[in-house]
Amino acid sequence: MITKPDKNSTRKKRHARVRSKLSGTATRPRLNVFRSNQHIYAQLIDDTNSVTIVSASSVDKELSLENGGNVEAAQKVGELVAKRAVEKGIKSVVFDRGGYLYHGRVKALADAAREAGLEF
Repeated sequence: MITKPDKNSTRKKRHARVRSKLSGTATRPRLNVFRSNQHIYAQLIDDTNSVTIVSASSVDKELSLENGGNVEAAQKVGELVAKRAVEKGIKSVVFDRGGYLYHGRVKALADAAREAGLEF
């Protein structure tokens, strides 16, 4: 009997394939997105030094969201990560969607980050 691979293992394979082609630097960090059923997380990562520069998520006390797993929460997280990045002097990033489809919450986070001042 052949079993079908689950969604997460397929996503991880896709993410590994994408990560082999892109990495972040100190001047242009990688905007990484992780999405769970209840929350969404975003980080700016400098891969040359293996350092997280800025992070934001739907569990941040600053946002105080009722539901962290919807498009509204993703937009607020996108705005917050962009605001924190601009404060640190970062304008340009490489977008890493984490193997997720560019749709729904991931797209909402990316669009909000662009509107708040990040370029990618």
